[in-house]
Amino acid sequence: MFLEKRGITIPDDYAKMVSAMNLYDAAEYTKARFALDDSPEDMIGEWFDMALYEYANNIKAKPHASEFLHEMKKRGVKIALATASHKELYKAVLKNNGIFDCFDFFSSTDEVKRGKGFPDVYEHAAEGLGLKAEDCAVFEDIIEGIRGARSGGFSTVAFLNGFFPADDEMMRREANLCITDYLELINSL
Repeated sequence: MFLEKRGITIPDDYAKMVSAMNLYDAAEYTKARFALDDSPEDMIGEWFDMALYEYANNIKAKPHASEFLHEMKKRGVKIALATASHKELYKAVLKNNGIFDCFDFFSSTDEVKRGKGFPDVYEHAAEGLGLKAEDCAVFEDIIEGIRGARSGGFSTVAFLNGFFPADDEMMRREANLCITDYLELINSL
């Protein structure tokens, strides 16, 4: 919506290019690539407002994730969220989907030194639950997250979403388990 609002068609490679960048770098890249007059700070503010609205109203959980989380909670499984999202955003989307109360602990890459390509955010989440890496499973939908969690000794479950097919292929090779719907796990309980 940000680029469309400025009359710019989103190029096919844009999402992949900015997906691994922090917000400021993505704003600078976007400003330079599309010769925008907006400051990176103004762009980030606009992106945040747009994202908050979408997270609070329109973004839905992965297929059957809500049922899976509620079942795990009912069984007494400790659950943490390890995310690169801002606190306001993840709280909004979890509440929007009725799953906020399923989580016992929240860990953000803002609270650790490195991003999801490293184990830090997953280790912080495990510590918050009072668990060791070998006692946890990390559910991820990005290859960087699968690699970061595995490097910390965590078991990994990749959610294949088809958004970046090449990444899905890498996750198939590198994750301990791959799913496309949480119903696959619910049916195996």
